[in-house]
Amino acid sequence: MSKLDIAIVGEINLDLILYGLPEQMPTERELLASDFAITLGSSSAILAHNLAALGSRVGFVTKIGNDLFGSLALDRLRERGVNLECVACGPKSGVTLILPHGRERHILTYPGTISELRFEDLDLDYLASARHFHMSSLFLQRELLPHVPELFRHMKSAGLATSLDTNDDPDDLWGSGLDEILPHVDILLPNEREAMRISRAGDVETALSRLAQRVETVVVKMGASGAVAMRDGRRLSAAAVPVAVVDPIGAGDSFDAGFLHQFLRGADIATCLSYGNLCGAFSTTECGGTEAFRNGDRMQEFIRRHDTHRQAR
Repeated sequence: MSKLDIAIVGEINLDLILYGLPEQMPTERELLASDFAITLGSSSAILAHNLAALGSRVGFVTKIGNDLFGSLALDRLRERGVNLECVACGPKSGVTLILPHGRERHILTYPGTISELRFEDLDLDYLASARHFHMSSLFLQRELLPHVPELFRHMKSAGLATSLDTNDDPDDLWGSGLDEILPHVDILLPNEREAMRISRAGDVETALSRLAQRVETVVVKMGASGAVAMRDGRRLSAAAVPVAVVDPIGAGDSFDAGFLHQFLRGADIATCLSYGNLCGAFSTTECGGTEAFRNGDRMQEFIRRHDTHRQAR
């Protein structure tokens, strides 16, 4: 039996969220927020946290600073039982300041160790002890990026299933070895914009079709419009779960957690798709990407109440 269900390689940082600030912010003024939150941020860490909260055995490999922010971020993962035995240390943790303005937001990030994880920092045997390998935030991994094709090849040759959520490319170039990486990816999990940028398509359906020629299972997250997937030439879609949204931060990563949790349990893609929507919706009921999942009783009650086995079609 494998030591881990899934091994995740990626970034970690805290999100500092200031609510209620004006979208246009003049300089030399004292601008007062209406609320403030500190929460575990970064797509990779949010995924690791929420997958573990759902019950998957998760190993997370990242690089974190030897400072207060780093300690707090790792403590949040330990609370959920994430295996952190192969975490690397660097000089200063990254941090993200988020200023929500309704449906839009400012996102300001100091990368710190976010981009400093190196191929030499990875214990390949540890990663291969899992049944599944995943990466998020591909384009933030500046030091690791040249070796990512090799990393995926190694995981596939070790018999692991693989998945990738590229997240956004800050340079908006969408290259950096994707042609070498995608042949070794079993599940690709972009949102609408990312799918269109990766595939150079002008609409989601064209993007889905093009990406399905390169990856066995393509899943496109569309927020309030639900999600669609293509596998073996079959197109599936699942409606979003209607909720009163408090904060959409991390909803896509929480979708990934729900989808992969069911996939690791052997569920079909239709079930994975619907469960992903369920977890993405639950994430939005609290601030940040992990706060909702810190309350296990509330999580289970939400799932029981909303998981009516709505089948993707």
